[in-house]
Amino acid sequence: MNLRKAKLFACCAVVMLAASWFLSPRAVLLAQAPSTSNHNATREDFDQLMTQLSNWGRWGKDDQKGAVNLITPAKRKQALSSVKEGFSVSMERNAEMEPALDNQQPIVHKMAGGGRGRSGPPSDIGGASDSFFIAYHGFVHTHMDTFCHRMYKGKMYNGMPASAVTETGCEMGSIINFKDGIITHGVLMDIPRLKGVDYLEPGTRIYPEDLDAWVKQAHLKIEPGDVVLIRTGRWARRDAKGPWQTSELAGLYITCAKWLHQRDVAILGSDAAEDVHPSGIEGIAEPIHALVLVAMGMPIFDNLDLEAVSKEAAKRNRWDFLVTASPIAVPGATGSVLNPIATF
Repeated sequence: MNLRKAKLFACCAVVMLAASWFLSPRAVLLAQAPSTSNHNATREDFDQLMTQLSNWGRWGKDDQKGAVNLITPAKRKQALSSVKEGFSVSMERNAEMEPALDNQQPIVHKMAGGGRGRSGPPSDIGGASDSFFIAYHGFVHTHMDTFCHRMYKGKMYNGMPASAVTETGCEMGSIINFKDGIITHGVLMDIPRLKGVDYLEPGTRIYPEDLDAWVKQAHLKIEPGDVVLIRTGRWARRDAKGPWQTSELAGLYITCAKWLHQRDVAILGSDAAEDVHPSGIEGIAEPIHALVLVAMGMPIFDNLDLEAVSKEAAKRNRWDFLVTASPIAVPGATGSVLNPIATF
């Protein structure tokens, strides 16, 4: 064998050996192995993510809609066209009227008029009225957070200054910017179902690997402008065992913020406060809240009741649907009570 043939033979042998390795079961397993995220993030990691995940200036220096800009007219039309049955289900928790460990400010409902305490025959024309007092931020009432609800080092999303929040309300970053409502594609991430349990125990961390596993199992695709809804089973556990201190809640670990940013999610929602409690990050009780609202400009749907929509999704083996939601139009408000609707 001459030198040229020997070199050719050696090259072929190397190629065949490499091919056999890449096609081996071990190589296939390695290629398919899910990547793991950092499970021991620090305050330094949080500070870095505030810069790395920033959408400041992406939609202009004066923008006050943030990632909701990703819900384009084309996105709305696409979401509306995805409706197959026209079956709708609410994702709002019924009003909690009694004090509890997780409900320090119950909704106050006062009635007026009607037949209250009256004697004698009714008048020909009667009626009744009522009033509500709702301190909606917290861990029980379903609501939407907007940008002036959170700040980092004196600034809100897009660099809006803390000084824009005055005694009369938010001059920038308020809920009024979403008066036209939310109409888009929603995706339910049912993590208890992924784990084969009815609900996650308080303090359970949800990692990006869990989100990837559910996307694969449910045959989902997350697209720009989607609303991503995280079910932890919080209400199923509360209804079964009663309320508990919110210092422990299942939820997203800090590393999930990058997962959301990479997929251009428009709005994040969950059946609790999105963040796992305790967060594991020194000095930052809710890093997901801060990263989503301040860095990414992504509004939040807090304290959703995802039990009914989970059951309906399971019946259909369909984990995506149209989402519609309309916050109340209060100028200067840091958020709004909300009744989001899922339509299959």
